[in-house]
Amino acid sequence: MRGAKLVGIPGPTPVARSIQEQMGREMQAFGDPRFVADYRQLIADLGELLNCSGQAFPLAGTGTLAMEMAIANTTKAGDNVLVVSHGYFGDRFIEICQRKGLAVDVLSAEWGQIVPVETIAAKLAEKDYAAITVSHVDTATGVAAPVAEIGQVMRQFPQTMYIVDGVAATGGEFEDVDAMNIDILFTGSQKAFGVCPGMFILWAGQRALERRASLGTIPEYYVDIDKWLPIMRDPSKYFATPAINLVWALAEATRLIVAEGLVARAERHLTNARAVQKALTALGFRVLADENHRAVTLSNLVYPEGLDDLSFRNTVFAEGMTVAGGLGPYAGKMFRLGHMGNIDINDEVVALGVIERALIGCGRDVAPGQAISVYLAEMLR
Repeated sequence: MRGAKLVGIPGPTPVARSIQEQMGREMQAFGDPRFVADYRQLIADLGELLNCSGQAFPLAGTGTLAMEMAIANTTKAGDNVLVVSHGYFGDRFIEICQRKGLAVDVLSAEWGQIVPVETIAAKLAEKDYAAITVSHVDTATGVAAPVAEIGQVMRQFPQTMYIVDGVAATGGEFEDVDAMNIDILFTGSQKAFGVCPGMFILWAGQRALERRASLGTIPEYYVDIDKWLPIMRDPSKYFATPAINLVWALAEATRLIVAEGLVARAERHLTNARAVQKALTALGFRVLADENHRAVTLSNLVYPEGLDDLSFRNTVFAEGMTVAGGLGPYAGKMFRLGHMGNIDINDEVVALGVIERALIGCGRDVAPGQAISVYLAEMLR
């Protein structure tokens, strides 16, 4: 469509037509029996989708609010918390914990690398931690943490809540709450679920619900699990106004994921990501994340020598797509390309064509179709 811009950032992601249609439905009252039934079904479907024997909480708010909800319901002032950070968004947990009066220890990886699982295990053995936080995918670095392996380690530390930030992972990277021994997992509607911003989903396992019950009254209000449990179990009750049209949209997004299959969806993301990454390295970019720990939901591409960040991203925009700039120490040194959710091979061919034209527009020697050829060869193998 002339004048349209492909959304190539790591969230919000493109929204499928069937999801858009749910967002545009005529309003219903949140007490309408039809909406109550829809919300109840979504809550049940989300719990089943991620194999969570506890409770799913699809609520109005952002991923950052979900981070606060995870910490608020598993810790109290003075508790020890271990933050495992693989970038900018892993670091966000530090201030959230400090504001609650928690004693925070941080294990940080060099950008593009992971904190080794053995290092995490050794740190956990040093003292009693109320919780550990790990971002499955940090969009600042494009690194994917080995959450399943860490979950196995956590079986040695049953007193420690295992909190996984799945904002840029859930619905793209494979996750299984109970099997991976995760106590709390959360994500945002605008990432791999492919809905617009405005909702988060938090899955709390049985141990997390028990931890919340042990804390008594907590200072937080909106994110208090005890406030929401009655509504999740009976959505005809009221605590705060649900995001009605986004509930419908999220229900449609969940239906699409179920129809595809969570394992198949993860495999699709993996195949697509590796093809995109190979195509872009053929153009001279370098993927920041270590080859063994690259996310499948986005790629963080370090510029070849001499390519100006602002000039490149402005040219990409002029050619029909938005991409994200680098963060932290890589600001001005790379761009970030999202490839998650309900996008398909045709979307990626368009995106790669835009990047090729932008490089040519910036004076780089690129053969038209070079990246597209590499991508298609990988996808059609």
